Amino acid sequence: MTKRLDKNSTRLYAVIALTSVLGTGVPLSAQQMPLPSDQPASTSRSSSQQVVIPSNTEVILRMSDELSSKGDQIKVGHTFRLTVAYDVRINGVTAIPSGTPAIGEVTMRTGKGVFGKSGKMEIALRRIDLNGQIIPIDGKFRQEGEGNTVAALGAVFFAAGLMFVTGKSAVIPRGRELTGYTQSAVTVQ
Repeated sequence: MTKRLDKNSTRLYAVIALTSVLGTGVPLSAQQMPLPSDQPASTSRSSSQQVVIPSNTEVILRMSDELSSKGDQIKVGHTFRLTVAYDVRINGVTAIPSGTPAIGEVTMRTGKGVFGKSGKMEIALRRIDLNGQIIPIDGKFRQEGEGNTVAALGAVFFAAGLMFVTGKSAVIPRGRELTGYTQSAVTVQ
């Protein structure tokens, strides 16, 4: 047995159908509801939230300045600036934000020399300064300039005056990314 719809019910169904076909006049982006996510949204930590950064947590640092073994401006013990290149996240929470300042130190340096000897430089990553809280880190890097040994040997055989061919200086360019690791577990707030 089928029921007959009265005129008002028919009109109501027609309006509902027409509205769903043509839209409500509200932009589609405003009609859509965000879908629930399986993972919590990434968050920065609040000022009262504590996060434990485990020992040996990887931190990618970016050189703020160029270092070069050329000249005598940089000596062993010279410190230089870096910044954290990418957020360090622990359980979905940003523990160390990108841009946080860090310090490294030159631990070995030789200049370029005669007979194609290239300059060499070793650096160590020392610490991150997270709003006054020092986080000790480990990381070592060695850079060597290209040598000119073949040119120097050729100079010795062909002309005594050309025997002062030197190698190239060791250069670590600004923007180079280096990997460091936290020395021990650290609680940050």
